[in-house]
Amino acid sequence: MRLPHKIFIPLLVILFGQCFDVFPQKIAKVPSFKPLESKIQTWIDSGYYKGASLYIAQHNKKLYEHYFGNHNKHTVIFIASAGKWLAAAAIAALVDAGKLSWNDSVRKWLPEFNDVKGEATLIQLMSHTAGYPAYQPVGRPMDIYQNLSESVAEIKNLPPDTMPGTRFRYGGLAMNVAGRMAEIATGKDWETIFQEEIAIPLGMKNTFFTPVDSSGGHAPMLGGGARSTLEDYRRFLEMIASDGVFKGKRILSRKAIDMMQSDHTSNSEVQPYEFVQQVHGGRRQDIYGLGEWREEVDVQGKAILLSSPSWAGAYPWIDKQSAVYGFFMTHVDTEAHDFNSFLASPIIAQYVRNALAASVDFRESKTREK
Repeated sequence: MRLPHKIFIPLLVILFGQCFDVFPQKIAKVPSFKPLESKIQTWIDSGYYKGASLYIAQHNKKLYEHYFGNHNKHTVIFIASAGKWLAAAAIAALVDAGKLSWNDSVRKWLPEFNDVKGEATLIQLMSHTAGYPAYQPVGRPMDIYQNLSESVAEIKNLPPDTMPGTRFRYGGLAMNVAGRMAEIATGKDWETIFQEEIAIPLGMKNTFFTPVDSSGGHAPMLGGGARSTLEDYRRFLEMIASDGVFKGKRILSRKAIDMMQSDHTSNSEVQPYEFVQQVHGGRRQDIYGLGEWREEVDVQGKAILLSSPSWAGAYPWIDKQSAVYGFFMTHVDTEAHDFNSFLASPIIAQYVRNALAASVDFRESKTREK
């Protein structure tokens, strides 16, 4: 039976009015990042940084962009370990293309590694579980050579720290070995690989691994030698947060993204007070993927807060809990010795969460019944 029009409309008002009484509305407001601005400005005023840049996006839409001190949108700086994420993505692209396998041993591509270091796999090299020294021993030259071939020749002669796969030890030497494997597999130098697989497809026009300093000509240092801009790294994060797709074009497979974000340390010994424990408290084994930290995980063990912080303060992160990604780009003033930028920058992700939480009002909406 069809209800008369004059009865039907008031009935809808009553029914939907009752629903609105039961379910609260979320009234979204523009997030305020003033507390975060103040925090960063305090760091700059304290002399820790001469400048900084910050970009925040949610659901791939810009929420915030700001420049502090001597930074502007054209600023290019060395991002140190924030480059590990970029390097892992370039390696993952070669795995996607079938030119490398995550299970390839070092010895497959570098037969001169005839000790236990040759047994380490590509996945172990990129997750700091290969058993290699983290850095050059005290008294030896820094790992700054003219190319990866020279760098790897020096690494070959270093004694292993442990058996491959038995201990997590955060560092950079093993990643250079992975980069050299990529060079041999493709017949191209690392910079060309990175440009062709990641930088050019993403339009990252000002991001490079070489040279690592102003003197030029040095090896790329996959674990800490990249330089970039805020806009360039933003593009990279958008691609990762979009499961490997950028502006409708697939850059990395979903399988590659999953592999990079998966736990690769639980079967290895993780020493107390590693980065994740120092920043978040509690001790976990599943703290690292490939080129990125798994700062937080959900109850199923899937990473929900990923990052690649650097000793110099640069901090890119993806917060799946809030559908947010962001990049804090800066470089610590080395004369400021009383400040640990590696442990300070991750607080930015929490500031952003707080701003987003404060930007939503929950209120009961009462509808008058007629």
